[in-house]
Amino acid sequence: MMSHYSLVIRNGTIYDGTGAAPVTADLGIRDGKVATVGSIEPGSIENPVAGREIDATGKWVLPGMLDVHTHYDAEVLGSPGLGESVRHGVTTIVLGNCSLSTVYADADDCADLFSRVEALPWEAVHSAVKEHKTWSSPQSYVDAINQRPLGANVAGFIGHSDIRAAVLGLDRATDPTVEPTAAELGRMKIMLGDALDAGFVGLSTIRSSFSKLEGTRWPARLLPSTFASWREFGALNDILRARGRIHQSTPNLAKRSEMARYFLQSMGLKRRPLKTTIISAADVKADRTVVRMAIAAAKIVNKLGGDGFRWQHLPVPFEVYADGIDLVVFEEFGSGAAALSIRDVMKRGHLLADETYRRTFRKEMTAKGFKVWHRDLYDAEIVACPDASVVGRSFGAVADDRGIEPADALLDLAVEHGKALRWCTTIANDRDDVLDRLQQSEVVQVGFADSGAHLRNMAFYNFAVRMLERVHTRKFMPIEKAVHRLTGELADWYGLDAGHLTIGSRADVAIIDPAGFDGTSGEYAEAPMPGLDGVNRMVNRNDGAVAATVVAGHVLYEYGSFADGFGTTLHAGKFLQANNS
Repeated sequence: MMSHYSLVIRNGTIYDGTGAAPVTADLGIRDGKVATVGSIEPGSIENPVAGREIDATGKWVLPGMLDVHTHYDAEVLGSPGLGESVRHGVTTIVLGNCSLSTVYADADDCADLFSRVEALPWEAVHSAVKEHKTWSSPQSYVDAINQRPLGANVAGFIGHSDIRAAVLGLDRATDPTVEPTAAELGRMKIMLGDALDAGFVGLSTIRSSFSKLEGTRWPARLLPSTFASWREFGALNDILRARGRIHQSTPNLAKRSEMARYFLQSMGLKRRPLKTTIISAADVKADRTVVRMAIAAAKIVNKLGGDGFRWQHLPVPFEVYADGIDLVVFEEFGSGAAALSIRDVMKRGHLLADETYRRTFRKEMTAKGFKVWHRDLYDAEIVACPDASVVGRSFGAVADDRGIEPADALLDLAVEHGKALRWCTTIANDRDDVLDRLQQSEVVQVGFADSGAHLRNMAFYNFAVRMLERVHTRKFMPIEKAVHRLTGELADWYGLDAGHLTIGSRADVAIIDPAGFDGTSGEYAEAPMPGLDGVNRMVNRNDGAVAATVVAGHVLYEYGSFADGFGTTLHAGKFLQANNS
């Protein structure tokens, strides 16, 4: 006899994603939807109530969490389970951020667009797109993604650099003397409209001076989106505004006046507000005033202009690692960017050893003015090096012992050991009291993990679990509010069928075991990168904190183990199409 439910989760503390107080109840799932929240009578061996039951006594049952800032665009093609997110209770991811998507661009352009700015192997991006691309439009992209054996659900922005390169060609799209013709801008508008018709959540753009091309054709040019005029942005934003969709962007933080442009575009005044989400609300060590000004400005903009603006926020310390000098923050000054532009190990070593280069490097490392990275080499710990005598020490301490400048200690070790020199620093979000306030701010959106990118530099796949652990430990907000911020609030803002556990909602569920909150969730670890032989990526893992992850009623993950067929034959997730709002 067929059981009444496919899955029953019994006796858990259920948080529905709305911010309401939790209830202790059973959750019944049928046909991939929540069918019952309440008391479900037990069955018998002969007539079971469910095909599967999970005892959630003492555990939190909440909607699967959302990761709204990822760069899984290549990984989802070759490793569609997206297991590093699923294992942390994430059931919906948003890709296509920072002007980058794989909808229109070919394999060569995609690899050039993604690889340097997102610190991904060029060959990996190129092969993933070349092997799997069967689409030629946003709708056929959606169809192709839905044919993949997805673990987590996928939603997406259409990337402005993707569109611009397709219309102008990558060469012209990155030429500062080229302005799109009226016909070319018209084509971009049609392409954006087609993406919104296919259910994309909006458009992503970028202005950051960190954002450069990889490859052999036009290396070190900025991404196409950075060359657009505000007239071009405005024409595309008009379409987003009319459809109630979202503009995601990374500004040029060195030009703070540019933020006024984003604020003005977002504000409604006598028109509809434009939903705008921008990187990043961060308590930057280099300038402690930045985050206060950012929050204050956003509050004023939303009060005057209709509540359309949100800062994206990483809710944990922004700790980054580097192999040698392979780290995106070196892009923010000329000598650092020059070194990153040289991929040949021997040639880079010669540059770093050159005294003329070093004079410039030392000067720029200590220069005043805006910076994302504090550049304090006394606050940069060496974690691995063939020279064991420097491991566990800062570059500053090594420099003091050697009677040299800290910058020279960094360069000396980088020349001698190359990528075998590994070090780390925290560039932002190191003060708990400031993090507490940011995570409660109405102008802050929790979600800037960069999942799927910067494989050797950062590991924030489990940011949501770490935030829940912070809330549980520090008690600076109710658990139900934290759950809402990580689930229903994001799903509703992005217009996605996710983030709620109510009758009829998608049965995307995370079961959290608070007994597993043991302080290890932020510890450094590495794991093999799926589909990339010999490449390890950074991860943070605590397999005791997530008891289970469920997508559309399918139990995909439990305490460190994935279901049979995960990422190969098991189809659980889908492309979630945004609703107009």
